[in-house]
Amino acid sequence: MTEVRIRPITELDLDAITRIDERITGRYRPEVWEQRVVYYIRRDPDAPKAAELDGKVVGFMLGEVRGGEFGLDEPTGWIEFVGVDPSARGGGIGRRLAEALLAHFRERGAKVARTMVAARDQEIAAFLGAMGFAPAALTALERPL
Repeated sequence: MTEVRIRPITELDLDAITRIDERITGRYRPEVWEQRVVYYIRRDPDAPKAAELDGKVVGFMLGEVRGGEFGLDEPTGWIEFVGVDPSARGGGIGRRLAEALLAHFRERGAKVARTMVAARDQEIAAFLGAMGFAPAALTALERPL
């Protein structure tokens, strides 16, 4: 396997990100990914990460550093979206993306990284657990509208 290259995402990666999401979810949603990717690029162009293998984007991770969320004043790195092409899994691409994004969070002054995982997403929860994430002293609440 060729070496994986981790780099900041650009708008030129939108199609690849959309295709990765489609392979994972079975849904083609270019408008969703255009909105999300552009948001993160505008907030901090060096934060969103892409993983390239043989010149092809095979994974991505979106997140940012924010403070003041949920009464937590300290700068916090938030991992919000992650996707690795199913055909490229098992080679450490997700780990490399997470390490790069966590390093960026530290550079931006964050002392902690947080994320949320749906109870049904056991694969993502297991990956994050392997990366050192543990349950937090926060409780997600929701209410139907």
